[in-house]
Amino acid sequence: MQRFQNYILGQWEDGQGVETPLFNAITGAQIGEVSSAGLDFSAVLAYGREKGISLRKMTFQERGRMLKALALYLMERKEKYYQVSALTGATKVDSWIDIEGGIGNLFANASLRRQFPDLPYYVDGVAAPLSKNGSFIGHHIMVPKEGVAVHINAFNFPIWGMLEKIAVNLMAGVPAVVKPSEYTCFLTEVMVRDIIDSKILPEGALQLICGLGRGILDSVTSADTITFTGSAATGKILKGLPIISEQSVSFNLEADSLNATILGQAAIPGTEEFDLFVKECVKEITIKAGQKCTAVRRIIVPENLLDEVQHAIVARLASTKIGDPSAEGVRMGALATKLQVERLNASVAELAKTQQIVFGDLSGFEVIGASKEGGAFFPPVLFRNEQPFTATAVHEIEAFGPVATIMPYKDMPAAIELAKMGKGSLVSSIVTPDNKEAVEYVVGAASMHGRILVLNKDCAKESTGHGSPMPLLTHGGPGRAGGGEEMGGKRGVLHYLQRTAIQGHPSTITAITQQFQVGAAIPEAQPHVFRKHFEELLIGETVFTHKHTVTDADIVNFANVSGDNFYAHMDATSLDGTIFERRVAHGYFILSKAAGLFVDPKKGPVLLNYGIEEARFTKPVYPGATIGVRFTVKEKIDQEKKSADDIAKGIVKFLVDVYDETGETVALATILTMVKKLQDV
Repeated sequence: MQRFQNYILGQWEDGQGVETPLFNAITGAQIGEVSSAGLDFSAVLAYGREKGISLRKMTFQERGRMLKALALYLMERKEKYYQVSALTGATKVDSWIDIEGGIGNLFANASLRRQFPDLPYYVDGVAAPLSKNGSFIGHHIMVPKEGVAVHINAFNFPIWGMLEKIAVNLMAGVPAVVKPSEYTCFLTEVMVRDIIDSKILPEGALQLICGLGRGILDSVTSADTITFTGSAATGKILKGLPIISEQSVSFNLEADSLNATILGQAAIPGTEEFDLFVKECVKEITIKAGQKCTAVRRIIVPENLLDEVQHAIVARLASTKIGDPSAEGVRMGALATKLQVERLNASVAELAKTQQIVFGDLSGFEVIGASKEGGAFFPPVLFRNEQPFTATAVHEIEAFGPVATIMPYKDMPAAIELAKMGKGSLVSSIVTPDNKEAVEYVVGAASMHGRILVLNKDCAKESTGHGSPMPLLTHGGPGRAGGGEEMGGKRGVLHYLQRTAIQGHPSTITAITQQFQVGAAIPEAQPHVFRKHFEELLIGETVFTHKHTVTDADIVNFANVSGDNFYAHMDATSLDGTIFERRVAHGYFILSKAAGLFVDPKKGPVLLNYGIEEARFTKPVYPGATIGVRFTVKEKIDQEKKSADDIAKGIVKFLVDVYDETGETVALATILTMVKKLQDV
């Protein structure tokens, strides 16, 4: 009998005895066993904290490149994971969501490196002036927490559930201990073996607990972060453990929820939106056999369309073939375990006390290519609830499988109220061609939902659908859904960082943040900054340019070149009632002239200027004013080579501070340049 192992303390280990036998969800045959009994979880967490220093020392750019390399490595081996995934009852489409959707999370989080500095820590927001003369300022930095991320995951996504979470904490520089569901951990274990063998992650960055993991939270500290995905009841028990409050441990709960989809009143039969709605409902019932925390549980439709929607959904469900995913024509596989079948039967029985089953034969359904008795099969079930405001079990009981309930609403406020009766959901959706209807629903329902999909024919071709959380958007929800947030792009990464306020002189804050702060020392660059390679440039060094006196001719010539003949520049008789004393120079002329002043035109390490950020004009410039530029190295960001023959380069941001003869700043901007490196690496 195959023993699936735990990866801890730098090696693969068995637990004591057998905690959980593991079965093929299609045939019912035993495929192995697993245990984590007897493991020293205190040592596991301590090992992660100790080894985590290597991750914390890496910059965001290095971590991002690490995630990208890992994603490419795993993608090359994906067929292996598909073969094992079939044992969980998953169809090819189900497995694609889990496997390639999970790897996609690595790619997406790797791309976030462009939003972070080339530092091991993040500089948050902008400086706050704290003194009259500018010699004392405040700022915020965010450093990686010095603990571990403990991820307790559900059975339904053995790969995606792991990768969506570790992608975020690894990007932040925090190691992880992953505890997948013991029932489907065999798939997670296969991928983790490849991750460890790749040696792409530093040792200690990832540990795996395949068994029950009892006691894994007994030795967490305030430096650790816990995430839990699964039932709301279990999540609340874990979150309520005394050690969580005593140690002030960050706990992110993402619980299964009673998600709703709404058919807009404008999406009448015959419209593309009506057909999209029916298709989406059936997909949400049958994909992963309904075992998704984001699956639609409540189908809310206009009361005059209740029968038509029901008939359309039933017609599609009736053609759904259940069985072995390898058999021809099968579109829905099994539940993950026989235990899930038992639990689902109990939930359906409870729901049947207050509402009517209009589709689904719990005993007489057909299974193709497999044994109904041997496998963990369950048919699609559609309930009808004609009194959803009084028969409220549907808003309280979640049948975690291919089960949904259709119900009517009178008007949009009623639809919103029904959606919110789920007491907090991960996601809801509305299908409508009417943007006014969409606005009313989204604004009214957003307070109780973590995500809302608005679907119509214009976005349907590229829409990822109701049930697909995206790595660059928040995944979580209020109330019953747990109140947590996973992923969310940069927001997800920041969850694993500690924000700290820093105060001091601008030169000191510049040194800490590696971003130039106004008021810091500005030593004159020798030679000109455009003569220096990326490695040679120092934050704060400045070019002080020659000066130029603005003339009427400058204004006229710029208007002729640009075509900008705005009255404030060209008609001195039209200035009554404006803020201008006389005709004023174009702001873009000031920036253009600034470029003429600060640029060193000879060929050198600067490859190109590719953008301007935060440009603003702070004081009118009239003919006769004399302007100069302080051109300061503001920030440096390393950039990897895209290919062997690519030029080694980095991104340098320069602060353009244009001032007049009084010393006052008249314009500010940040320009972005690509600068060659000395070393071709």
